Amino acid sequence: QVQLVESGGGLVQPGGSLRLSCAASGSIFSLNPMGWYRQAPGKQRELVASITSDGITNYVDSVKGRFTISTDYVKNTMYLQMKSLKPEDTAVYYCNSAFTSRTLYWGQGTQVTVSS
Repeated sequence: QVQLVESGGGLVQPGGSLRLSCAASGSIFSLNPMGWYRQAPGKQRELVASITSDGITNYVDSVKGRFTISTDYVKNTMYLQMKSLKPEDTAVYYCNSAFTSRTLYWGQGTQVTVSS
């Protein structure tokens, strides 16, 4: 089972940027397609971005044009570059497979807080 550790979150003002990282102890290819999720207070966890081994990306409408998902296969690490952040982006962010059937383990996530 792949072990996942998210990092890079923090407090940022609206309009700011952050880059999240996801380190995996196992091969991230086993998660294919790979994805980033977020869970805001009082809301369900949602998939916001995904990427296949072929480089095909998908984003939920609310983050499209602002978030970019990428993978460094040499470092076995996933990234989520976030820009033009909004208060609505405040959530705990997790990395995992974009297929729910493959989300057998969840890391602790990393907190992103967008506030002035």
